[in-house]
Amino acid sequence: MSQDLLIFNQNGIYCPPADVYIDPWRRVSRAIVTHAHADHSRWGMGYYLAHHDSLPVMRHRLGKDISVEGKAYGETFLINGVKFSLHPAGHIIGSAQVRVEYKGQVWVASGDYKTGPDPSCTPFEPVKCHAFITESTFGLPVYTWQSGEDIMAEVNSWWQAQQAAGKVAVLFGYSLGKAQRLLMGLNPEIGPIFTHAAVENLNEVLRPQGMQLPATTRVVGTMKKDDFQGGIVVSPPSGEGAWMKRLGPHVTAMASGWMAVRGQRRRRNVDKGFILSDHADWRGLNAAIAETGAETVIVTHGYTNLFARYLAEQGLDARVVETQYENEEEEPTSTTEPEGGEG
Repeated sequence: MSQDLLIFNQNGIYCPPADVYIDPWRRVSRAIVTHAHADHSRWGMGYYLAHHDSLPVMRHRLGKDISVEGKAYGETFLINGVKFSLHPAGHIIGSAQVRVEYKGQVWVASGDYKTGPDPSCTPFEPVKCHAFITESTFGLPVYTWQSGEDIMAEVNSWWQAQQAAGKVAVLFGYSLGKAQRLLMGLNPEIGPIFTHAAVENLNEVLRPQGMQLPATTRVVGTMKKDDFQGGIVVSPPSGEGAWMKRLGPHVTAMASGWMAVRGQRRRRNVDKGFILSDHADWRGLNAAIAETGAETVIVTHGYTNLFARYLAEQGLDARVVETQYENEEEEPTSTTEPEGGEG
């Protein structure tokens, strides 16, 4: 292949002919953002471009005064003669792969993605290209997911069991994306659904966009244990703290792809683990790459060396590039108190 259309430098993924970055981790003048998670959508850029559905959360987190432009999936736009378009990544609401075309080359930067169905976001769409930049968060054969519907059936059964035992169920999941996916899978006929402020603040941003979330009650400091009887509380993992004492007897669970690894439930100090991820599993990663038809695959954040080695054995030009994107499925917040809100 001729000179790379997308390169990696100290600021992030850079397209030289367009003079624009994709998901930069340092301040730059122009950024195309794949999704609104904090490690990909960072404060301080001069101008942002992202999918329309990412904009409300970006403004909520980065400030209402940011300079940001929204695009639809499949809508093409030119920057300095380079043709761009955004395509569904299936990771969270508004998540997008970035297609870049210039002088006969087509590159795609995946951002984070998953290939399985999720009611909270648009399904993943494979995009043909010459070179594909892929994440590899779960790039080992041990990571293979059951269907989300099956996992949510297990979650609802677990909630009912805690209810019968007179305990409050506490379910931990990333406040943007995972929490909404969990909420949409919970059966509200079982009992009341409560949310930590970090989750509810984002729900208030997402409901006006048409996301069909169930009725939820924000956890506030005046609530007593009797208020939570028979209920389930959805909280980010970083929200665990002394406030949970007010729930009375309770049992905790975490929804994460990391629960597939022995010992993770104990290390994260939860009673139960549900294997539910917003990233592609081993099969999804390989299927997505095959469907692109790319001969060059650049592997970032995750099991990069092992996954790239496997791809090279399949005859692909596989490379590893170090980035500053996170491998965890949870997000740090500045508060552990539910009434404190998002940090």
